[in-house]
Amino acid sequence: MTEPRSDSVQCLGARGLHRMAYVQWGDPANPRVLVCVHGLARQGRDFDAFAQAMSDRYRVVCPDVVGRGRSDWLADPAGYQIPAYVADMVTLLARLDAEEVHWVGTSMGGLIGLGLAALPDSPVKKLVLNDVGPAIEAAALQRIGTYLGAPGRWGSVDEAADFLWSISASFGPHTREQWLALTRPMLKPDGEGFKLHYDPAIAVPFRAITPEAARAGEAALWAAYDALRCPTLIVRGADSDLLSRETAQAMTQRGPKAKLAEFEGVGHAPTLIAPEQIAAVREFLLSP
Repeated sequence: MTEPRSDSVQCLGARGLHRMAYVQWGDPANPRVLVCVHGLARQGRDFDAFAQAMSDRYRVVCPDVVGRGRSDWLADPAGYQIPAYVADMVTLLARLDAEEVHWVGTSMGGLIGLGLAALPDSPVKKLVLNDVGPAIEAAALQRIGTYLGAPGRWGSVDEAADFLWSISASFGPHTREQWLALTRPMLKPDGEGFKLHYDPAIAVPFRAITPEAARAGEAALWAAYDALRCPTLIVRGADSDLLSRETAQAMTQRGPKAKLAEFEGVGHAPTLIAPEQIAAVREFLLSP
């Protein structure tokens, strides 16, 4: 596998500057830019297989959202929120000199893309929401809350891979080789062993969500979704506990009236490694 180019950009938050790391695949002069943004506790190298598959047609950019991967950790955990991430992405797009982009966002990365795409004069011209929508099932949030921010340390990559599989089996079938490739960027060396790559404090605002705040957030997300003017594709794991079939169907009927691609034997969330998942997203992005 060829390695991508690594870079970073300085972003402004409530408590000063922080550095957001990203990798780029494909021709750096290509004006066609595809931004791929990961889920809540993941990082940008999740997209390695998908980015390589798309790099013949795009300059593919995969950031580590602040607090994850090689990006800085924030002094104030209150900054780990979607509006702040949207602001960071605006800074990234300015650095890339990208007037128009296509966007693929998994879970949290989809919500960031939704926030950006709903803005007036948004640069997002095509949007892929990977297993996420305006209504998020409470059971999935409870499941994620059982492990998010919990301390973990492992003696080997294999040991860590086994733990990550225990909380991520809903990603669907993967070979051991594929799973190890997804695991390695999730780890940081820690003495003789490894720990997770992200700031445990990303769990602080997540755990502070009240039922009232969740209802208000859902209403705001539907309003943003209904404001979308770009072609939109929803990718859904048929067994997803986060994006219900009812919500996905509603998304095909209102706002941008998204197309829906569902994958059997997968829950939350498809990793866009399987050929049929890559093909579905590629066909949508490259269609006229």
